[in-house]
Amino acid sequence: MNLSFILFLSFSLFVIGVLGVLTKRNVLVFFLSIELILNASNLLFIAFARQWGDMTGQVWVFFVLVLAAVEAAVGFAIVINYFRTKEAVDLDQINLLKG
Repeated sequence: MNLSFILFLSFSLFVIGVLGVLTKRNVLVFFLSIELILNASNLLFIAFARQWGDMTGQVWVFFVLVLAAVEAAVGFAIVINYFRTKEAVDLDQINLLKG
């Protein structure tokens, strides 16, 4: 597979993720968009690790996957707790938690 194609695919995933973060008000779509951004960076790490024949990129992918799992677990726990009390998952309403 060509490196330029992988770069284009990764850039496309990153742009879709950023647009999702900036435009959607649903918390679940917000978290999925962040996951798209992280997966775009993982794709670049793997592509350059394969291109240069180095394992460092694959080690970074492992750390990014761990970060994504922790972010999902903590974020979804907060969303579930908020949904049980307010019955909404809108980011504008979550902003009311400031105290």
